[in-house]
Amino acid sequence: MEWQSSWTDPFQQYLKPFASLIGDRRTWEGFSETIKGIIASGSVIAQRIATSSPRLSRSKKGSQRVLRMAKGESTQRSQLDAEHLTARLRQVGIEELSQEEEEEIWLVADGSDLCKPYAEAMPYLMQVKDEQGKLVAGYRSLTVIGMTPGHRGILYQHLLSSEEPGFLSEPAEVQTMLTTVSQALAPLKLNKQLTWILDCGFDDVAVWRTIWEQQEHVVSRVYHRERQVQWQTERGEWTSGSLEQAGKRLKLLARVQTNMEVQRGKQTRPKKQPVEVEVSACSFQLSYDSEVRRESSTRGHLVHKDLWLVQVEVLGTSWEPWWLVTDWPVENEAQAKRLFGMYRQRWGIEDSFKLTKTCLGWEQVQVLDWQAIKTLVALAWVAAGFLYEMGVTFSWEEVQLLAKLGGWEPHKDRFPGKIVLLRGLSRLLEMLSTQAILSRYANEHGGLPPKIAAFLPGWPSPGEL
Repeated sequence: MEWQSSWTDPFQQYLKPFASLIGDRRTWEGFSETIKGIIASGSVIAQRIATSSPRLSRSKKGSQRVLRMAKGESTQRSQLDAEHLTARLRQVGIEELSQEEEEEIWLVADGSDLCKPYAEAMPYLMQVKDEQGKLVAGYRSLTVIGMTPGHRGILYQHLLSSEEPGFLSEPAEVQTMLTTVSQALAPLKLNKQLTWILDCGFDDVAVWRTIWEQQEHVVSRVYHRERQVQWQTERGEWTSGSLEQAGKRLKLLARVQTNMEVQRGKQTRPKKQPVEVEVSACSFQLSYDSEVRRESSTRGHLVHKDLWLVQVEVLGTSWEPWWLVTDWPVENEAQAKRLFGMYRQRWGIEDSFKLTKTCLGWEQVQVLDWQAIKTLVALAWVAAGFLYEMGVTFSWEEVQLLAKLGGWEPHKDRFPGKIVLLRGLSRLLEMLSTQAILSRYANEHGGLPPKIAAFLPGWPSPGEL
């Protein structure tokens, strides 16, 4: 038994947009089998990819095919480097988002660290922080995921190192990220509003300035509460001070009942449970130079931007209240609840990083070639893109079957997540790879070893495999 792909199955349908990057049939097979291998093995290590691929597992040099493709040694007639793969991922993501009738697209941006604490020989290693905040060797990654209620698409993914030749700065890389995504979404901006939902790592006026110049919106968690702002007193007089001081004017606008993964009281670990959230807000004004931290031949001018400070407090927990800055008005209960819902969607990207880092093993990359490292990480994101699309393109009956293979138990109003679907799909692919290896052995040796065959009663004869 083998996964006989055709242009009509969901996997090949998803990969179709990448076909124009590939110049020959052998490279296409290597590409599609590598994606299968990443999903099945949960790894970007070439040997594991090859072992978990139904076809590459048949070859004695399957891992070498993966490495040569990642390094570009076997793809002279193809464009399978990280840049082209990411650009095509962006195209696929935009097509997915364009199907939605909603008037808004939320752009969730974040940076993540690829930690390699024990690596010494890998190229261009820089200092990054691990989960405990300790500095270790590794690389930085910038990612943008576009979201609507029913669709999700990967719009940007870039692995970077401050030690790489030609590197300017991480703020410059962030600016490239902002403009690249905005330009790609330009056709959709005629009918849809774009909002960037950012963590405190993007608490930067230069970031917000670029987004506003692109006629887009911002919801950003803030870190710099000492930033100087202006606001109007109750008498209508303007005064200046820090954002911290402006926050003393916060007014409670909404209480929200929701389910969140939190730790309360004497609980030993966080769990998903009902909580009450209070949302407060106040207005203020931010003044900044239009050319802040940007090289320009022209002199900048002072810009005054009306903004709102939003505080989100999860009651009954030890969490510090979130402080968010946005250009969307937050003056009543409905607007306060909307902003809370928008920022909660930002957590979706955490699932994406968990999927690619933990379940697709992007931190396991071990090759000593910088181009190959970036290509293998990009291939992991191609695999992640298939899993995002799978939940909305598979019929519900097929999704349920994959979920059951992944250990999911049906619950009312609870659908299987991408990690569960990945686990189910991995088990399916592992089964196919196992059958391919056993089939090859049985055909070469006239059967399986007796003690192995004893585990497999009813296993078909070599001629039937």
